[in-house]
Amino acid sequence: MQDNHNKEGASIGNKTMEIATALIILAFGAIVMWDSNRIGSGWGSDGPESGSFPFYVGLLIVVSAIVTLVNALRSSAEEAGEFVGGEEFKLVLAVLIPSIIYVALIHFIGIYVSSVAFIAIFMVWQGKFSVVKSFAVAIPVNIFLFMMFEIWFKIPLPKGPVEAMFGF
Repeated sequence: MQDNHNKEGASIGNKTMEIATALIILAFGAIVMWDSNRIGSGWGSDGPESGSFPFYVGLLIVVSAIVTLVNALRSSAEEAGEFVGGEEFKLVLAVLIPSIIYVALIHFIGIYVSSVAFIAIFMVWQGKFSVVKSFAVAIPVNIFLFMMFEIWFKIPLPKGPVEAMFGF
């Protein structure tokens, strides 16, 4: 059998991800069942209460998650294989972490300024473009998006202090 594990860095196995996913889905199903029971999941005088159907859907989710969890626990890490290698995981984090920061900044500086920074930084960092070229793309793209959403479609998006300076 050929060894497909990444030797350059740590990897995350399928077994680990299956267990984590099963636990998250199990928690979700349990929350659905708990809340359905809270609003009434039994049989009332006029028929099933409003939480009956969601309760049984939650129960089905919990049972499915338990089956997945048991199967994952019974399998060996070797036969489950690798989910993602160390280098691939670094690439995912290289996009995920800046994206989380971008979303967090929208609250403070607005979507348009955050988007200019996000596009420009990614062009410089990942695309190896010059700072001038990066801002030459990022600024017009976001001016166009601002015009499209705010002026033409009249859809207000989160704005920050820069837009406030211009009266928006």
